[in-house]
Amino acid sequence: MTTQTQTPATVAAKTPSQAGAAAPAQPKGKDGRGATTVDDGVVAKIAGIAIQEIDGVHALGGGAARALGTLREKVGQKDLTQGVSVEVGQTQVAVDVTLVVEYPHPLQDVADRARDAVYTAIEDLVGMEVTEVNITITDIHVPSDDAEEDADQEPRVA
Repeated sequence: MTTQTQTPATVAAKTPSQAGAAAPAQPKGKDGRGATTVDDGVVAKIAGIAIQEIDGVHALGGGAARALGTLREKVGQKDLTQGVSVEVGQTQVAVDVTLVVEYPHPLQDVADRARDAVYTAIEDLVGMEVTEVNITITDIHVPSDDAEEDADQEPRVA
């Protein structure tokens, strides 16, 4: 979890009852009205959503993660952080992504567009600097494989 803070623009005068009180553990944010904390899971979810919108990305995560993701989807839950891990500091974020690319999309182009999408989404929505986005492509999805699997199955009813 990370806390974003900035120097207060103005400092309000303390009342006598506050003068003897201990200083708060967290800084009060940019305008002195409170601190904003962004959970690591939120940053990972933003990255996951950004990547899923990229043309050529078939799925996020390795084989086991995708299998569990399929089960989750069947019960109506989708894990938007599947295949995404983040390391969040005070002002910076590092992201690791595992994905499956659709054939015949050029792998490096898909990776570059996914990387750009993560940088833009996190910097714009979270307001933190992205230091790196590492992408691992674990598989290629060939659409004809889906058609062959469907053709091999016998009908369930006559």
